[in-house]
Amino acid sequence: MLSILADLHPADIADLINHLDVIKARYVFNLLDNETASETILEIDENLRERILEEIAPEKIAGIVDELDTDDATDIVSELSEEVAEKVLGYIEPESSVEVKELLQYEEDTAGGLMNSDFVYVEEDDTIADAIEQVRLKSEDIDHIYHVYILKSNGELVGLVPIKYLLTHPLNTKVSTILSEDLITVTPEMDQEEVAQIMKKYDFLAVPVIDHSGIMLGRITIDDIVDVLGEEAEEDIQRFAGLTDEEEISDSSFRISKIRLPWLFVSLFGELISAVVLSSFHASIEQILIASFFIPIVMAMGGSSGTQAAIVMVRRLTEHDLWFKDSAKKIMKEFTVGFFNGLVCAAVLLIATHFLFKAEVKFSLVLSFSLLVIMIFSTVVGAMIPIVMKRLGADPAIATGPFVTTMNDIVGLSIYLSIITFFFVS
Repeated sequence: MLSILADLHPADIADLINHLDVIKARYVFNLLDNETASETILEIDENLRERILEEIAPEKIAGIVDELDTDDATDIVSELSEEVAEKVLGYIEPESSVEVKELLQYEEDTAGGLMNSDFVYVEEDDTIADAIEQVRLKSEDIDHIYHVYILKSNGELVGLVPIKYLLTHPLNTKVSTILSEDLITVTPEMDQEEVAQIMKKYDFLAVPVIDHSGIMLGRITIDDIVDVLGEEAEEDIQRFAGLTDEEEISDSSFRISKIRLPWLFVSLFGELISAVVLSSFHASIEQILIASFFIPIVMAMGGSSGTQAAIVMVRRLTEHDLWFKDSAKKIMKEFTVGFFNGLVCAAVLLIATHFLFKAEVKFSLVLSFSLLVIMIFSTVVGAMIPIVMKRLGADPAIATGPFVTTMNDIVGLSIYLSIITFFFVS
C-alpha cells in the first residue's frame, strides 16, 4: 500500500481517501509520513477530515501541523476539540504555537483567518544583499515568496520590493530607494470575499494584512484566494436554493432536513397564496376552462426569466460595486432583454395555441400578451431584488432562491388571470 501511495501526488491521495469510508480512510491516512500527511490533509473533505482527526493522537496531529504554513495550521487546529487543540499547541514549536493562537482570534472567513503570519521582511536601511539573505534564510519555511516587505523598526509597513528587483539591482543598493510605496493593503477584519475581489481586480499574487496602526500582521497569497473563490461560488449556489454551508458538513439527515425546511416553508406559504389567488378567479376559469391549461406555462416562463436575471445580477454584484446610475442601466438592460425574450416566446405560444390547440385567435393573442407582460415583469423584478438586498446590507444571493420564484408565481398568476378576466369575462 505504501509503495502505491508513494507514487501519488498528495491531492490524488486525498481524492482516494475521500472515496473511502471513515475506518479505511483513517487507516490510509495513518500510513502517511508527516510531510505527506500535511499536504494531503488540506485536500480531504472537511467532514471526513474532522472524523479522521478525532481518532488520531495529538502528538501525530502536532507533527502534521508543524509542517503546515501558519494559516493552514490554524485551520486544522480550529477544527479540533478545545482539549485536543490545547495538547497539539503544546507539542508544536513555541513560536508556531504563539502565531497559531494569534490567528485563532480571527473569524475563519475574514482576512485575519486567511492570512499567513510568515513573510520575508527587512528594514528601511537594509540593502539588496540583506534582502537576499533573508529570502535564503526563510525559503525553507515559506513556500511562496513574491515580495520582500520593508518595515520600520516598530513593524510598520513602508513598502515592498518584488523578488525580481533583487536580481536586477546592485547588492549594495538600499531597499528604501527601490521600494514600491503605492501599496494596497487589507485589514484583518475584512471579509475574505472582499479580499478576493481586491486581489482579482489588481492581479495580485499576495496582499499584506495590516492593523489600524499600519503594523504588518501577515499576508494573503493567491493560492488561498483560489480556494476562497471556489468556496464562495459553492456558497452562492447553495444560497440560490436557500441552503447553508452547514449541510455540506453534516451527516445527519434530520439536521439537513432542519436546514432545508425553513425555505421549503417559504415556498409552501407562497404557493398557498398562489392558490388563494387562483381560487379568487374561479369564476373566470369556469367560464373559459382553456385558460387553466396554460397556467403552468406562464408560471414556468416567468419563474425562469426572473431566476436568470437574478443570477446574472448577483454575479455582477459579487464582482463589482454598482452605483445607482449603473443599477438603473442594468435594470433597463434586463427590461429590454425581458421584452425581446418575451416577444419571441409569445410568438411561439401564439402559433402553438392556435394551430395545435385550435384555440380562437383572440384567446391566443391574449395568452401571448399575458406571457409577454409576465416575462418582462419577472425579469425586472429578478434583477431588482438582489440590488435592493445589497443596498440593505443583506446577501443578494439569497434573493435568487425560493423568494424570487415564489414572488413571481404569485404576481405572475395575478397578472395572467386579471388579463384573461378583463378580456373574456368583464
